[in-house]
Amino acid sequence: MGYEEKWEVLADFLIELQERGKKTPVEVMDDLRSAKTIIQVLKADPAHTESISRIETYMRNVEAYAIFTAEEIGTKKVEEWLKKIKDPKRAEKNEKREAPSRFIPGVPRNKNWVRIQISEDTPLEKVEKIVNNYGLSYKMQEKGYMIVYGNRDSVKLFVKSMAEQFRGSRNK
Repeated sequence: MGYEEKWEVLADFLIELQERGKKTPVEVMDDLRSAKTIIQVLKADPAHTESISRIETYMRNVEAYAIFTAEEIGTKKVEEWLKKIKDPKRAEKNEKREAPSRFIPGVPRNKNWVRIQISEDTPLEKVEKIVNNYGLSYKMQEKGYMIVYGNRDSVKLFVKSMAEQFRGSRNK
């Protein structure tokens, strides 16, 4: 099973829990977003294999929360979602999927974007320099996240460059 498919199933699972009145903790949503970001990095640079363990850790955290919370609703609901998580392709055969909303306030509709977290490994100054090198724009968000946006090719090159920078800092 691909990480994107599993991510989509977990996101849908959390939405259903929220519709049933269960509030999702901020940490769980952060893990879900982080997993999506790292999945995008892995797609852009498949050689970045150390990302796999981080994706799996984030997704395990989200899955554990979702299953634990769903048990309060009933075991039948947990079994349904476990089947979907195990094999999302088969579970979706009878479901029609809508494209997820990709609207980010302040980012023009015709631009591609990526969300990254500023940290010690990825300091703001270095990220800004790479953003400027590719002619991209950025917008800071709360909790140290940055939305980088621009044309598709430049965003792809930015992600590859960030992956190379990140990989280099982790191997030192």
